[in-house]
Amino acid sequence: MKLIVGLGNPGPTYQLNRHNIGFLVIDKLIKELNATSISSKKFFGELYKSGDILLLKPTTFMNNSGKSVSSVANFYKVEPKDILVVHDDIDLPFGAIKIKRGGGNGGHNGLKSIDSLISKEYNRLRIGIGRPQRKSEVASYVLSDFSKEEQESLEKLIDYASKVAIAWSREDNLEVLKSKYSKRDISQI
Repeated sequence: MKLIVGLGNPGPTYQLNRHNIGFLVIDKLIKELNATSISSKKFFGELYKSGDILLLKPTTFMNNSGKSVSSVANFYKVEPKDILVVHDDIDLPFGAIKIKRGGGNGGHNGLKSIDSLISKEYNRLRIGIGRPQRKSEVASYVLSDFSKEEQESLEKLIDYASKVAIAWSREDNLEVLKSKYSKRDISQI
């Protein structure tokens, strides 16, 4: 069983926020994989299944994402190596995609929460959202909607990230995935 988690905040207010890129990718995967809802209150999120793939959108708000991830992982006995967390990354320019296992959280509260409950040894699909000019603007930046210019490329970015997530679910060699799918800019595809 593989678990793909998209990070974001629940509710329409946050729908197109940069911080919600993980939710947008999961929404695409639900449609693409024709996944069925198997949500339950005990999972603290919206959970879907397609074959041996679980898709999760935690409804705990970003800072408590680990509660949902650990609940699903424990129930389905999914090891951290079989978990992919799709999230926004301000350390990458908008449109960049990187895959890695483990590492630091870069100040990302969703990752901090997951790290504290399941360890750091899960896989990450980092999606670049760029960074604000000042460090003091990070919180408002990630909770703001994508710019009109970014929205023009957003569908292509989500499509590509979905393709990478599906490839991850079928390929055990992380190095192969990194070399094949990591991009500095989706305009390269």
